[in-house]
Amino acid sequence: MRTYLISYDLAKPHLIKHVVAQAIMAAGQSWARPLEQTWYVRSEESEEAIEAKMMRILEAEDGLLIQRVKDEAVLTNTSIRWFKQRQAGVEAGGDSNIIAFPPPAPGAPDEPELPFAKAS
Repeated sequence: MRTYLISYDLAKPHLIKHVVAQAIMAAGQSWARPLEQTWYVRSEESEEAIEAKMMRILEAEDGLLIQRVKDEAVLTNTSIRWFKQRQAGVEAGGDSNIIAFPPPAPGAPDEPELPFAKAS
C-alpha cells in the first residue's frame, strides 16, 4: 500500500470541484484532506493509474500533482486539526491551525557563511 499526496488547482472549481473530490476518495482505500485542495490517499495503484483516472475529469487548464510520500508526512500534516481539537496542553494560536511544538534539540553548530563575491 502506498501513500500519495494529491493536490490540484482547478480553472473552474465551481463546475467540477465535487467530482474531483469523489474521484480522489475513490482512488484509494483511505484518504485524508488536510487542506481544501490537498489530499493524502492510501492506494495500491500507481501514480500513473491515479493520474489517468483524474485526467478523464480534469481539463487542460487544470493543474494536478500526485506525489508518493512517507507515512510520517501524513501524520504530521493531517493530525494538526485533530490534535488542536482533542489534545490538552497543546498551545494553538487562537483560531489558526498553527500549533507551537517544542523546538528540536540543538545540533552541531553551522559553519560560518562565506562572504559575498564583489561585482566587477
